[in-house]
Amino acid sequence: MVGRFASDTALAAVTSTGALINLIVNFAMGLSVGSGVCMAKCFGSKDEKGMEETVHTSMLTALIGGLVFGVIGFIFSKYFLVWMDTPANVIDQATLYVRIYFVGVPSSIIYNFGAAILRAVGDTRRPLYFLVTAGVINVLFNLAFVLLLGMDVDGVAWATVISQVVSSALVVIYLLKVKDCHRLVIKKLRIVKDKFRHILSVGLPAGVQGSLFSISNVIIQSSINSFGDVAMSGNGAAGNIEGFVYISMNAFHQTALSFTGQHIGAKKAGRIGKIALLCLSCVTVVGLVLGIGAYLLGGPLLSIYVGNNAEVIGYGITRLSYISSIYFICGLMDVFSGLLRGLDRSLEATIITLVCVCGLRIVWIYTVFAANRTLDILYLSYPVSWGICVMAQAAMFAFAYAKAKKKEKAMPSAGGEVRRPA
Repeated sequence: MVGRFASDTALAAVTSTGALINLIVNFAMGLSVGSGVCMAKCFGSKDEKGMEETVHTSMLTALIGGLVFGVIGFIFSKYFLVWMDTPANVIDQATLYVRIYFVGVPSSIIYNFGAAILRAVGDTRRPLYFLVTAGVINVLFNLAFVLLLGMDVDGVAWATVISQVVSSALVVIYLLKVKDCHRLVIKKLRIVKDKFRHILSVGLPAGVQGSLFSISNVIIQSSINSFGDVAMSGNGAAGNIEGFVYISMNAFHQTALSFTGQHIGAKKAGRIGKIALLCLSCVTVVGLVLGIGAYLLGGPLLSIYVGNNAEVIGYGITRLSYISSIYFICGLMDVFSGLLRGLDRSLEATIITLVCVCGLRIVWIYTVFAANRTLDILYLSYPVSWGICVMAQAAMFAFAYAKAKKKEKAMPSAGGEVRRPA
């Protein structure tokens, strides 16, 4: 919408904010990973009281955390954008977009915590239905605000906020009505210490990883910004296309996380090897098919965002050639991350990712890229960091999996079966 129907600099303004938004939002989203693992373990071990306590601890944490992060993002957005060297001709629009976006952050975080709870107990369909509904509403309000009312970046920002409110309302309403142990009762909202500690033990490292991961992306975005708003637009449009590939692959991260947590809770660690093999195989196939497809169809796909602007499309194709075509490596990295967190190795997963991805990219920017300032060299940091991270994660998973099986042999089996998620 902004690339085709808003002002000339609107696309650059909106797409330049992604790394900043993720810097704050990813921390809160990481906490929802802890909620999902905690819930999956209680579900696998048939701990009904634990499930009830996890639901109410999670949703209250989401509410408080959402308000805190929303306020932080709203107040300090312009300072962050200045730090990122956002060009003067787009910084005002970018600031407006970010501030409106953060109005909806509490709703977004509440949805993600609620969705993590549903996925942990095997309900993967309703989070999808809720997002489809919110997505349709987002599109309709984009059309109304930009085309009918003539709004600019503020129009697409408010459309996003409205869709976030809808998705969070739908997940909360369902949790209020469901009859199982993960039912939400408003008067029971409280922080249960042991569940909160468990959520933090898994979610806090994931959140820190997400934020620091975004810091490296903020630095990369700053480097991209130095090439001007045309390069920013092409990079942003390509990043949006890659988002479809990433979300498709991330489904297997969620699957690995939930299945692993459930089987650890049910004392069936021996099955996790098969889970890992299936998830890694699926994410490879999906990543290759969609990633290479996005690259081969890069021209027509980018034109949806930027029209027939050949220069912007050229910049977008450059990014797709280095990232989208081998995006499956990032998918492997995410699946290993989910497996490790399901095995209660969240801290180790975070340390590996921070060193191999965030640290390497920052070093790359100030050494390799500094010596040869081209977008090709900058984008090359992505696959290099992914590959090194996957090798380290695979070694850590092999160690953690062997230890989990050894530990389980010394414990009595729960003897239960784990219900397969829908």
